[in-house]
Amino acid sequence: QVQLVESGGRLVQAGDSLKLACAASRHTFLAVYPMAWYRQAPGKEREFVAAVGTSSGTTYVSDSVNGRFTMSRDNAKNTVYLQMTSLKPEDTAVYYCAALTMFRSDSAPKSTDEVHSWGQGTHVTVSA
Repeated sequence: QVQLVESGGRLVQAGDSLKLACAASRHTFLAVYPMAWYRQAPGKEREFVAAVGTSSGTTYVSDSVNGRFTMSRDNAKNTVYLQMTSLKPEDTAVYYCAALTMFRSDSAPKSTDEVHSWGQGTHVTVSA
C-alpha cells in the first residue's frame, strides 16, 4: 500500500503564505496519478481544493481559493505542492493529499469515489 505523506501545516497569521507538500512512499507513484488537495474544517465536510493532471501544466482550483492557492507537482521528486497565499481564518482546516483515478480539467472530482488514495492530513491554522 502506497503512503501519501503531507507536510508543511502549521499555525500562521491571516495574510501569510504557506506551502504544503505531499510525497509518496513509492518512487514514481505520483507520476502516474492525477493528484488533488482536499481540506476539512472543524465540523464541516471534506471539500475539494485543487487538482493537477499527470503533467505539471494542467490544474483545476476551486472557486473558494482561486487566485490565492496554486497546486503544482514535481514528478522527479515524487511530490506535489499546494502554495497558499493571503490566508484567511476560514482556511483553517486539515489539508489532505489525494491520488485521483481521473483528472477533470474543468471541474472538481464528482465524488470521493474518484480518489484512489488519501494521505493522513496536515493541520493548517490561520489566526485572525
